[in-house]
Amino acid sequence: MYVVVIGGGNVGYYLTKELLAAGHEVVMIEKDPGRARTIADELGSIVVPNDGCEGRYQAEAGMARADVVAAVTGDDEDNLVACQVAKMKFNVPRAIARVNNPSNEALFRRLAIDDTVSPTRSILALIEHEIPIHDLLHLAELEGGEVQIVEAQLDASSPVIGKVLRDLELPEGSAVAVVVRDEHAIVVRADTTLRAGDKLLAVTSAEHEAELRSLLIGE
Repeated sequence: MYVVVIGGGNVGYYLTKELLAAGHEVVMIEKDPGRARTIADELGSIVVPNDGCEGRYQAEAGMARADVVAAVTGDDEDNLVACQVAKMKFNVPRAIARVNNPSNEALFRRLAIDDTVSPTRSILALIEHEIPIHDLLHLAELEGGEVQIVEAQLDASSPVIGKVLRDLELPEGSAVAVVVRDEHAIVVRADTTLRAGDKLLAVTSAEHEAELRSLLIGE
């Protein structure tokens, strides 16, 4: 696989090292000349010392034959622009962008970035697993963020406690996939009665997520 990495900070550097170690062909674009020289001294002549947002330097990096572009700079705007150039000018099949500000993720998805990676969101998810909160916990996204896999922790105040699954008026396109009770997954049946302490793993759409939250957790 041929990968172009844009950004030679710590993320880009270690990503490039791991890709090379796995046997992939990699070229990095890093606009800081000093940083580019330092990386080239260690990893070899795989670094293009220029701005990865510009098409001419992406062409120099061989973007036209790239299988994947990964824009992982510390600047969301640069990552977005670099991916857009790679997709529109060079028809790269897959563009992955680092998103430093989680509020930018929706914009990246609307602009056809194939995958986003948010360190802030990832760390928040780990924290949320340890701190009980009255909200849906995001576990994964599918179809560019349109489909959400979420977890709902039910406590005594949940409006669905004591109800059976068949009686829940779930939002359109939503479904309860797994019930975790006493640290064990139980078979989901139409007559399963929900209890305080249950964790529900559900599938929903971004459009109906708020409605699902209101149903399972309350306002």
